[in-house]
Amino acid sequence: MDPDGRGGYRGWSQRLAERIAGAQGGLRYANLAVRGTTTREIRERQLERAVAMRPDLATVFSGTNDVMRARFDRGAFAADALALQRALRAGGATVLTFTLPDLSPLLPLARLFARRIRDMNAAVRAACAETGTRLVDFAAWPVATDERLWNPDRIHANAAGHARIADALADALGLAGASGAWRDPLPVQPRRPLAASVARELDWAARTLLPACAGAVVPRRWRGARARASVALPGKRPELAPVELPHQQ
Repeated sequence: MDPDGRGGYRGWSQRLAERIAGAQGGLRYANLAVRGTTTREIRERQLERAVAMRPDLATVFSGTNDVMRARFDRGAFAADALALQRALRAGGATVLTFTLPDLSPLLPLARLFARRIRDMNAAVRAACAETGTRLVDFAAWPVATDERLWNPDRIHANAAGHARIADALADALGLAGASGAWRDPLPVQPRRPLAASVARELDWAARTLLPACAGAVVPRRWRGARARASVALPGKRPELAPVELPHQQ
């Protein structure tokens, strides 16, 4: 998570928008993201609105929720990812996306999803090659799974992680002051003793795994209602509006 100090969250998208606004003297920015949505839901519920905004730049990232589902359809995901990129590119936008690293170094249980993540990344790379979408291939860089860039849940990036994502995207866009330093590893830290590692895994299980398992046994009709409510939300920032830089707030 990336708290903004005002009860909300900043995130890599907001950070990138602020960098672009600072570099060019202003930016109109929207963020249609809704937590929990799949790539198919983005295609069906957000893409038309995004294209209608006639963006000069569109950042697109999805797939995490797809690979965490009980079933992952690689072909369907590939078709949806390609459709998103094609539609935005056809509207004249520069499109920018990135891959998801294999989370196994952070989370041993992620080995269960490692093949899915590889398939997802391969589909994203193929779509980018076809559409001319700019790609930041985080999966190719070991620093992407440094635990110091992730929240204790090991599923969401922390503030340092969001800042590094924004740095990488700024570098891909060639923004003034951007560089490839986002690829640099963090300083080596001492190896954690075995007992501390075991305690850490038990704490993670109590705080993250058990609540997730409890949520998995919610009746299907309740899960369906919750999912429908989620995808009906307009997004974090549903309309284009000028970006306020931190010193202006």
